[in-house]
Amino acid sequence: MQVPDIIIAIDGYSSTGKSSFAKIIANEFSFLYLDSGALYRGVTLFAIENGFISEDNTIDVPALDKALENLDLHFGKEGTYIGDRCIEKEIRSLAVASKVSPIATVAEVRAFVDRKLREFGKNKRIVMDGRDIGTTVFPDAELKIFMTADPLVRARRRAAEMEAKGDKTDLQDVLKNLQERDYIDSHREVSPLTQAKDAIVLDNSEMTMDDQMDWIRKIIAERFGC
Repeated sequence: MQVPDIIIAIDGYSSTGKSSFAKIIANEFSFLYLDSGALYRGVTLFAIENGFISEDNTIDVPALDKALENLDLHFGKEGTYIGDRCIEKEIRSLAVASKVSPIATVAEVRAFVDRKLREFGKNKRIVMDGRDIGTTVFPDAELKIFMTADPLVRARRRAAEMEAKGDKTDLQDVLKNLQERDYIDSHREVSPLTQAKDAIVLDNSEMTMDDQMDWIRKIIAERFGC
């Protein structure tokens, strides 16, 4: 399938498999994959380690904003980096997950991440997942997908992912964390999680990855005639 030079924006809820789906799309169609969520998680880890966010999620926004001016957060060979330090494992922890939504509500943080993402998107042929890619970062993306799934299905997926990395999990704690993130993401003042008007909904509660790839191949073929 010869896909034209487009931007594919994938938004949706946590643990719907957005990143896995986007990576496979990128691999099949020779696109560049960008993980916006990893950048937000990277900022969150940075905020935790430097005392910009407290236990009760109070954020020192002026101090964090100033520190972001010199934060070298980027993608590298093994994933996400701060400087030459790979932080891919740390940003997938529950400790970071529990604070990423409050951090993502900060306008200065969103502006920082958006600037980085738009730099990557200048040449198109990218697929990017997140929560406001099709509504804020790339509102003119040629193909927008909004992913959803049953909350319990999502919690089981997230727990399995964490356990595979050796982290102890409790399904109810994971479910509670997802529900809290859903609420915060959907109700924040800046770029809330919402379905773009021209996005196509993908509910993958009972779909395998092969099913999802068959689905998107059909969508692309119908829309772009390839």
